[in-house]
Amino acid sequence: MTQASHHTGTGAAQTDRLLEMYRRMRRIRRFEERASDLYKATEIPGFLHLSIGQEASAVGACWPLGPRDGITSTHRGHGHVLAKGLDSASMMAELMGKEAGTCHGRGGSMHIADPGLGIYGANGIVGAGLPIAAGVATAAKLRAAGDVVVAFFGDGAVAQGMFHEAVNLAAVWDLPVVFLCENNHYSEFSPEAEQHRAPLSARAAGYGIEYQHVDGNDVLAVAQTMTGIVARLRAGGGPVLLEAETYRWHGHYEGDPERYRPAEEVAAAKERDPLLVARRQLDAAAADAVDEEIDKEIEAAIDWARSLPEPAPETLHDYVSAPRVPIPEPAPLPADAEIFRSMDAVRLALEHELTADPSVFVAGIDVGAGGNVFGLTRGLAQAFPGRVRDTPISESAVVGTAVGAAMAGMKPVVEIMYMDFIGVCLDMLLNQAAKLRFMTGGRASMPLVVRTQFGAGRSSGSQHSQSLEAILAHIPGLTVVMPSNPADTYGLLRAAIQDPNPVVFVENRLQYGLKGPKPPADHLIPLGKAKVVREGTDITLVSWSRMIQDALAAAELLAGEGISVEVVDLRTISPLDRETVLASLAKTNRLVIAHEAVRDFGVGAELAAMAVDEGFWHLDAPVTRVAPPPVPAPYAPSLERVWLPSRDTIAETLRRIAAV
Repeated sequence: MTQASHHTGTGAAQTDRLLEMYRRMRRIRRFEERASDLYKATEIPGFLHLSIGQEASAVGACWPLGPRDGITSTHRGHGHVLAKGLDSASMMAELMGKEAGTCHGRGGSMHIADPGLGIYGANGIVGAGLPIAAGVATAAKLRAAGDVVVAFFGDGAVAQGMFHEAVNLAAVWDLPVVFLCENNHYSEFSPEAEQHRAPLSARAAGYGIEYQHVDGNDVLAVAQTMTGIVARLRAGGGPVLLEAETYRWHGHYEGDPERYRPAEEVAAAKERDPLLVARRQLDAAAADAVDEEIDKEIEAAIDWARSLPEPAPETLHDYVSAPRVPIPEPAPLPADAEIFRSMDAVRLALEHELTADPSVFVAGIDVGAGGNVFGLTRGLAQAFPGRVRDTPISESAVVGTAVGAAMAGMKPVVEIMYMDFIGVCLDMLLNQAAKLRFMTGGRASMPLVVRTQFGAGRSSGSQHSQSLEAILAHIPGLTVVMPSNPADTYGLLRAAIQDPNPVVFVENRLQYGLKGPKPPADHLIPLGKAKVVREGTDITLVSWSRMIQDALAAAELLAGEGISVEVVDLRTISPLDRETVLASLAKTNRLVIAHEAVRDFGVGAELAAMAVDEGFWHLDAPVTRVAPPPVPAPYAPSLERVWLPSRDTIAETLRRIAAV
């Protein structure tokens, strides 16, 4: 779609250029007008947010972009993706929820994407495209191919923390990204004046980046401004904040009663219709011919989309996760293996993957020069210049950068310093990383790892001790891994980095000094597979992470009392290895689950439900959980000791169940 050949010249060349811009604006206008009709006729389900009146900013912004350049969009994104080159027919089919739609009917109006065309997604979360754009721009900068990214957003997104985090990160890293605000003067129902006190020009100055303003209804002005900006970014310039002033003719959504603005205001805005502004400089007959051409194109798209089937019910589970390459369970490590620590395992796994795959990079708070708060990444920034990157304290930007970079073909490994801080950036996991592959019908690739750590028992208090795996495991599309020993930490982390799916890799900080046998450099452990780490016949004891050490100690204690306990280490929380747990239950007929997360609504409850459903006829005793009560992790050691399960509390429960 590169239009470089049209950027120079006069006369006929300029007329041809404007006529093509008009064609693209007319395509957007007619697509959205007809979408509005089809929505009213109930042929389009779900929400519909139209950008009628804002066509010039979309077309002008995308004019100087090539196929490798990227855009991120908003919930009002039809214009952006059409301007970037997506075909109207597959989009219309997507809006109608058809299998042949752009995203196989999984995304709908708000989630259209095609990373192959540099379209990294419209987005239903206000502001979410901004950190994702920072990730796409990070990939572009690491590849040094001169690619740029345009992040479209509305004036309402300026109030989002994600706006601040993304712009600040882009400024600090000098990323080749244009933050393009389509200021239509309304944040949903609220006028701009009620939402902000500082203009965007002042905000840009605060971030230390360039600001420009353009008439968003004049497609030539937008294209000219963007052509200059894009040229500077290709030459190595840093981020720019561009404000395109425009107006949306329709309401926030189709069906919006629009009681918040006078009809006279809308009528006055229509006098600056971007298509009329362009037509005044064109031959009327040429413009009329374009109108007729586009009308036929859109009607053909509608007829085609109407004729198509919806997704078949048996395809419900498609696109949730990418297929995994099978990894065999490794052979047991030799008794005379070298000893190393869990903290060494993390560093060595990262070092191995950074060396083996140039698409891998590491980012997070203090992971570079500081080498991580626990020293886990010490020396990596020096060994891999530019690929082990310190970030601001901006968890949403950190994970959003991983999402965008993964879609752009990289394999990011980002760190969230404490598991408790997952709450700060949950949207980027819940609504972006976990769902984009599904919502784009498999078009979005998401090979990313979020490393984090937790651990109670050292008076870290309620905001630094939480085991939150149940929250993450409840999100379809996320893989959650929690290793229990150094060798598994190494093998699972390498497997996670190589995996095509988003993985949250949770380490226990109290185990960083734990010693164990060092595996060979090619050691890999399959994700989604539990392991029986102690054979037994009387009771199955399931646990994970550091609690496995207490489980093994309790099993050893009971062995001296004549009770044989089989210990299963889940290793991966989600997807859950049901087969291994049920096979062990079939052998022992009793199940106890021990975990560090609070008892109520946890992974233990899921295992218990599985046992009484699929394993009911094997049960000879109640399924029992050993876990902290539903109380925040206490600070005082006397309370924390009572709150946290131990070898002895696990052993006590095992004795009780064995006696049933």
